[in-house]
Formats: sequence, structure tokens, C-alpha cells
Amino acid sequence: MASSYPPIIRVIDLETTGDKPPAHAVIEIGWQDVALGKDGRWELYGEGGNRMVNPGRPIPPLTMAIHHIRDEDVADAPWWHDVARPILDPWPRRLALAAHRATFEEQFCTPALTRGADWICTWKCAMRLWPDSGGFSNQFLRYWRNPEGLEHARGLPAHRAFPDAYVTAHHLRDMLNQTSVEQLIEWSKAPGLLPRVRYGPDRGKEWTEIDDDSLATFLTDRDEDIRFTAQTELARRHSGGQIRQSLPAQDTLF
Repeated sequence: MASSYPPIIRVIDLETTGDKPPAHAVIEIGWQDVALGKDGRWELYGEGGNRMVNPGRPIPPLTMAIHHIRDEDVADAPWWHDVARPILDPWPRRLALAAHRATFEEQFCTPALTRGADWICTWKCAMRLWPDSGGFSNQFLRYWRNPEGLEHARGLPAHRAFPDAYVTAHHLRDMLNQTSVEQLIEWSKAPGLLPRVRYGPDRGKEWTEIDDDSLATFLTDRDEDIRFTAQTELARRHSGGQIRQSLPAQDTLF
């Protein structure tokens, strides 16, 4: 008997004590599902939600200043291993998990907790699908794109797990209605392909606008996204592509 539940991708957002587990730990998880309808269109599905988590350690003032979650707010909350699995591996079986800058969430949502789920990074996919955006943060995209159906108050406050997941879900929905799940997963497994140069004399220019000598300086950059983008542009030129005429640099927010 076929399941009456639609295929879903679950968008995840975490608030944590810091960005380097196991020294740092989760203090809140939020989620919002995006489902494939019978008409072939993807839409937000269900109410989503959030759970507080006891991190088992004090919350640093630096991170409290971002999400405003205090030690007393999580003192009676359950532990991460009691919360994570049911949320990360929901029934009906999800096709993938998603997050904005998913490499952060993946540090805490390990394959053991997700049953080895594929991830979609909406930050990486946004740069592929909407390269003309002036920035690619979750909130910049929110106001630049103004996604249909996004309830302003429901997406606030920023830097809390459910509102951020809710906003990301609108970006994901529109991505899924523009290209396939498989394509988004493929892009997400590679480093980020940056539309414009981040720093230096060519800051703000498209990579196709800079000369070969400038491009060469980025091939050994410490940032893997910059290296990958430079290598991709070099491969394009070797295949016969031309350098574009330079245009005035523009400020870009990542």
C-alpha cells in the first residue's frame, strides 16, 4: 500500500555554544519541511518546530549575544542524543536534509544521527541559481528575493532555530521548483562557486573579468571556495572561454 505522506526535504537550523564540536554543543534545533505535491511543485509542509537542548556546558556570552538563549533557558532541556534522531530522521522517510551553509549543521548532525542522509546547502545553491544577488546570507536573500508566502513575523527573530529554518525553507522551495533534488545535492557536495571576487584589487568583479595573473594568485588560496572557483574559471579558459571586459567592482555580502 502506497504511503499517503509526500516526499519531504527537512530544513534544519541549529543554535549552538560555538562552531567547533565536541568542544561546543547544540542548544536549539529548528526545522521546517518542504514537500513535493501531486502537481509536481514543492511547497512548505506542516508547521515545523523547535526543541531546546541542554548543551551540558555554559553558554558563552559571545554566542548569547547572537541568539539570546541563556543557561537558564536550557537547564531543564533534554540532551542532544535524546532530541536529534527523531528530528533528523523523520517519518515519512525524507529525501535529504537542508540548511543554509550546511557544513556547519553537518558537524553536529553526524551520519550516525541522520542515517547518512544527503544534504542540500542553500548557500552554495543560491550562488549557482541566483548569482546576481548582492549577497548570499539567509537574511539578505530573504529581503532581496522576497519569497512568495513568507510571513514576516514568523521568520523572526533572526538567529533563532525555527525562524531561520522557516526562511531557508522558502529559498529551498524555490530552488526545488527551479532544478532537481539531485542537482542541488551535487552542487552541495562541491565547494562553493563564488560569483564574484571577495577581496583584493579585483574585489567585487566577476571571475570572468580578471586577468590570468590575478586569477593565478587565487589558485592556492587558503579558502577552499576561492580555490575551487579559481580552478573552475581556469578550466573554463583552457576550454576556450574568453576573459570578459572588466566592469566597476560592486560590494558583495556573503
